[in-house]
Amino acid sequence: MLDMKFIRENPQVVKKACELKGMTDYTDEILALDVRVRELKTVTQSKTAEKNKITREIPTAVDKAPLIARSKEIAAEIANDLAELAQKEEKLADLLHRVPQIPDQNAPVGKDDADNVEVRRVGNVREFDFTPRAQWDLLEMNGWWKPEKIAGICGTRTYALFGEAAELELAIQTYVIQKLISKGFVFVNCPSITKPQTIFNAGHFMGADLAVMNNDVFMLTDTDRCLAGTAEIVLNSLHADEVLNEKDLPIKYAGYSPCFRKEAGAAGRDTRGIVRIHQFNKVEQYVYCTPEQSDEMHEHLLNNLCEVMQDLELPYRVVAACTGDMGFNKVKMHDVEAWFPSENTYRELGSCSSIGQFQARRTNTRYRATDGSMQFCATLNNTGIALPRAIVPVIENHQNSDGSVNIPKKLQPLMGGRTKIGGKH
Repeated sequence: MLDMKFIRENPQVVKKACELKGMTDYTDEILALDVRVRELKTVTQSKTAEKNKITREIPTAVDKAPLIARSKEIAAEIANDLAELAQKEEKLADLLHRVPQIPDQNAPVGKDDADNVEVRRVGNVREFDFTPRAQWDLLEMNGWWKPEKIAGICGTRTYALFGEAAELELAIQTYVIQKLISKGFVFVNCPSITKPQTIFNAGHFMGADLAVMNNDVFMLTDTDRCLAGTAEIVLNSLHADEVLNEKDLPIKYAGYSPCFRKEAGAAGRDTRGIVRIHQFNKVEQYVYCTPEQSDEMHEHLLNNLCEVMQDLELPYRVVAACTGDMGFNKVKMHDVEAWFPSENTYRELGSCSSIGQFQARRTNTRYRATDGSMQFCATLNNTGIALPRAIVPVIENHQNSDGSVNIPKKLQPLMGGRTKIGGKH
């Protein structure tokens, strides 16, 4: 969320952000509520002081009746004012949680993903001398999945990998975790069960009503818990209500967790295969830093995922998300997209996001600057790797005519030295 003082002093900036992100502009209503809330606080303080003064005078007064009557009258007025104050503060809090983050001035301006801008393209798209197979054909012919069986047991949009594909999934995950640890990230094996407030604190949903999450989040019936859709949720609250030291920043976490999401894409899209499913595994990069360190950390997180793409020997591109596609809580966002031969296009494997102080205000995560002042931290996140989605471009790009798959060199030590899996061997 944004600071009320910032909104008060920069209403046109906030209005422009709402326009750029295609979101409803509540600025004028927020400013009017802010004026009334401050007015009511001043009035109740003044009336409370008057009532206290009368209370002190009553014991020594010759005629107590008028003072008692006035005290009761003021008490009723204060009660009415406090009731209105509570109602106005609740409404103000809800609207403040609907104001989007201010996008970076260099972010592309646009309405949706069609207006995103390609920044760079790395690697050459492979030219096959045979007709390449799609992910599901490779999984099927090698006995690496049983979609109908698993759907019958667990329901649609679930998956299980078998044999060498399961080994490959674990190898990719392990490789990325080890890589991030070597870069100074603290590895965290995160729980997937959390509280709705924790998800709300990450700023993925607008407004103050937690029920808005019900369409996207798996709630655990008859409990006060739910299932998180990313380790970012837990990592974002690790330092809630703490005061960190500037000298300790940046703090870098690599969080692993199973992830759960109700939302599974547009109707009819990605209903086949292992790209978009309800449960998946993800390694998440997450950083706490000063606002001045944010741009440097953004490049750091982005380059880490780009390095992973190169280590997996995948053609990929980096795309700058436009203002209308970057999301509610982001200052800027870059997607890293790998080449999917079966679809003849690039598809997103991770999103690098700068959040500014937006999340830290919700979690009250601050740091003491070297000048002694207290400041809110800036936060950033990016995918380390998401599985099984990342397996798709790996097996499709590295397939052979017999259905076998070449293992990228960086993964071979984690695959027992094997250079290929599957096929007729």
